[in-house]
Amino acid sequence: MFTLGFDIGGTKCAVVLGKGEMPENHEKLIIDKLSFPTDVKRGWKAVIGEMLDTADEILSRNGISDPKNQLTGIGISCGGPLDSKKGTINCPPNLPDWDNVPICEIFREHFGIRPNLQNDANACAVAEWKFGSGKSTSNMIFLTFGTGMGAGLILDGKLYSGTNDMAGEVGHIRLAEDGPEGYGKKGSFEGFCSGGGIARLSEIMLSQAKEKGEDSVLFREEEISAKTVALAAKSGDILAKKIYETCAKKLGMGLSILIDILNPEAIVIGSIYSRDRELFDDIINEVIKNETLSYSSEVCRILPATLGNSIGDYAALGLAF
Repeated sequence: MFTLGFDIGGTKCAVVLGKGEMPENHEKLIIDKLSFPTDVKRGWKAVIGEMLDTADEILSRNGISDPKNQLTGIGISCGGPLDSKKGTINCPPNLPDWDNVPICEIFREHFGIRPNLQNDANACAVAEWKFGSGKSTSNMIFLTFGTGMGAGLILDGKLYSGTNDMAGEVGHIRLAEDGPEGYGKKGSFEGFCSGGGIARLSEIMLSQAKEKGEDSVLFREEEISAKTVALAAKSGDILAKKIYETCAKKLGMGLSILIDILNPEAIVIGSIYSRDRELFDDIINEVIKNETLSYSSEVCRILPATLGNSIGDYAALGLAF
């Protein structure tokens, strides 16, 4: 028996074949994988058509001729907004013409099995819960902390997606009256704590430093990004360190809100945090100590995501279970 996962992105799509039962070692879950450029300009029908053709190819080359009886489940991970109950994708920013696309019905007709559809943050939360840092927890929060700041919530041993799949939009929380913009809101969690947010925060602080006559290696960078600022901070650049200190303080504030409201066992953070923990940990731990109820903070661990670049594959397959 097998599982089938689809990871749909604005840049590329991946089709992943996995085992039908959860192995003890997650690295043995994935059997085969194929991917292709999304090329959104050609429209959703063409992209879904290629997904189905790619899935047929991967099933065929692994000797699966009867997917209805040989697959135990199908998972689809895609950026939101979407409706997991109706099984529709509702015009995500990176898939502009995918308006009310009945993807679950299309896949059910093709494979004979209705897929489990979730937004990518929820799917990644399931992956880290089943296979990664959140394994064995009952209450876990996953934070993307990459291009944007979103969350997936595992509460009482179940994925919580909310009334209409909008749970976990933590990036919209306002942490300051003013500041870099994220989610269309200045001073938001995503504004301070995301790849784009760190770049915008850097522009603000570089402008202020220039007015004061301060120097920084960042003035000589062709492109300012979370990665270039992190490298400068690690090399001792004072302004770059201040930028990440600001980001870390806001991350600590956001984590404190989540800890007090949801009382999780673990908050698993991906991308930028997992890559640059040394720029965050001391500061966020101090903020959490000062801001949260001790009964809640003492039982909550802050952990880096461990599935790395493969998280999208495990996310799609995790939904199939």
